[in-house]
Amino acid sequence: MCDRRAMDLVIATRAERPDLAETQAAFENPWPEFMKWDPLGDLYYTRTRTAYAQYCLVAWDAADPTRIVAESNSVPFAMGADIGRPELPESGWDGVLMWAWLDEVAGREPTHLSALEVAIRADLQGTGLASVMLEAKRRNAARLGFTELVAPVRPNAKHLEPHTPMSEYAFRTREDGLPADPWLRLHVRAGGVIEGVCSRAMAIPGTLDEWRSWTGLPFDRSGDVVVPEALNPVHVSVEQNHAVYVEPGVWVRHRL
Repeated sequence: MCDRRAMDLVIATRAERPDLAETQAAFENPWPEFMKWDPLGDLYYTRTRTAYAQYCLVAWDAADPTRIVAESNSVPFAMGADIGRPELPESGWDGVLMWAWLDEVAGREPTHLSALEVAIRADLQGTGLASVMLEAKRRNAARLGFTELVAPVRPNAKHLEPHTPMSEYAFRTREDGLPADPWLRLHVRAGGVIEGVCSRAMAIPGTLDEWRSWTGLPFDRSGDVVVPEALNPVHVSVEQNHAVYVEPGVWVRHRL
């Protein structure tokens, strides 16, 4: 494994380094294949180098600038009772993507910034780079004038307990009072406060053939199917030729 501490780490926004577009395209995305097929994802990821460039961070080793080591993506959105959004959306990740898109169409000024992901190169996971990227995300949000950063967090050990309700899992703590889940713990240590569960943070539907191609599993019976790295079971209907994955998340609020 590489040692993050031995790096001369450089972090910049995509707006600051548009020349890295080809290098970023080659980034080794660590997410499981099925996670890449959320139908709302294209509202954001097709424009990370244009409309959202100032909210996206990339990191690389100064000694090897041809290879990205981490990415951090965020999206701005408006919230307030006057626009019918008094609270963070139950639809979590999908919800803030839709709100951001609608705000752009309406010409509405954003009031909040939502983290979407921190992706770390596989051989550098567990080296502390995630906390560095989260702090860089907080600093970038403050630099852009936001007073709050929110995040529909995907607890990274929940997949080990796919049948445990998120409403139970998210609020487990250790003896020191910090969250039992490593990724939630990282957010709380950075100053975040757990707001609550968003039960349908992401919804990924697909035909059975699509799910077979994404997972390598047979999907040959109706009912709940446990998929590696999924936080909940996937709901399968052989009769209707579809499967739907509804992933919960946990809203965390960072006051800057």
